[in-house]
Amino acid sequence: MPLPPRWLRRLVLGPAMVALAAVLLMGLPILLLVPLLLAPVLPGRLRLLRVVWVGVVYVVWDAAALLVLLALWLASGFGWRKRSPAFQRAHYVVTGAFLNTLFRLCRAALNVDIEIVGTNPDVALPGRPEIVVCRHAGPGDSFILIHSLVNRFDREPRIVLKNTLQWDPAIDVLLNRLPTRFIAPGRTPGEDIEKQIFDVTVGLDPNDALVIFPEGGNFTPKRRVKAINRLRSLGLERMARRAENMRHVLAPKPGGLNAAIDAAPDAGVIFVAHTGLDKMLTVGDVWRELPTDKTIMMSFWSVPPEEIPAGEQERIEWLFDWWKRIDDWIEAHQPQPARPMRARRRER
Repeated sequence: MPLPPRWLRRLVLGPAMVALAAVLLMGLPILLLVPLLLAPVLPGRLRLLRVVWVGVVYVVWDAAALLVLLALWLASGFGWRKRSPAFQRAHYVVTGAFLNTLFRLCRAALNVDIEIVGTNPDVALPGRPEIVVCRHAGPGDSFILIHSLVNRFDREPRIVLKNTLQWDPAIDVLLNRLPTRFIAPGRTPGEDIEKQIFDVTVGLDPNDALVIFPEGGNFTPKRRVKAINRLRSLGLERMARRAENMRHVLAPKPGGLNAAIDAAPDAGVIFVAHTGLDKMLTVGDVWRELPTDKTIMMSFWSVPPEEIPAGEQERIEWLFDWWKRIDDWIEAHQPQPARPMRARRRER
């Protein structure tokens, strides 16, 4: 389904989300009572109740974000100063606060934990501009990464992501006010995509981070095969064989990362691996996995700018080398059961 024009999203989708949140809040006792009564005859540990709760939380969270963003728009002079440094910073503060709230509200319902392992805890702290390169797998991994960058590392991320995410009203309004590039995969020529990535990367500050997903989409076995076949169709047999040796990731597309490095030669590159959401590929998978009872593990590796290859072909080989390292890390860090919530509270 094609994305509606911006004016329609602002005048219809945004107000509709706020209205839906109001309706859900008024009917919350019934919404929670029904799945609770059905719990004895449904599989899982209050699975339907957890799904309803997370759904309500997300809608209300989205609507609340829209109202705060409206207040910022009014305070900026009806949008006149929304691109100023002060209001850009205010939008990042709002991003961090709302992501932190969302994760706190959903954490108990899903019994999920996030652990950053095997890395210098200061690896992504401000000090120089960074290009953050992450695998893409499972629902919510973009949220988890941005949450970590904003709330753990105090970064101001610029993001390259699919344009379909603009169906979400809060994401649509927020990210269109920040340095972001929404990409339409398969519709925009590759050269234009690379230029958009180049443009959004130019001028990175020491506390900025460009976030890019070189695979171009979530990992699935079918997409893995398709990516390998694509390399063969381009006559890149050796790269196709290298991709075949990676079981948990898609063959990366190097054009966007090359463009970002060219646009910010003084930036380092941070590679990010995560595991814990890999098996949640379809709606059915998500339903079966709830509550997730998992610890989502993440690892960050930092490459200083002087260690980034200068030539395009050398960078492609370098990217595939790192992708193999990420694939090996995923193999060694399969999802672990999450600690019980009571144990986590005792630790605090």
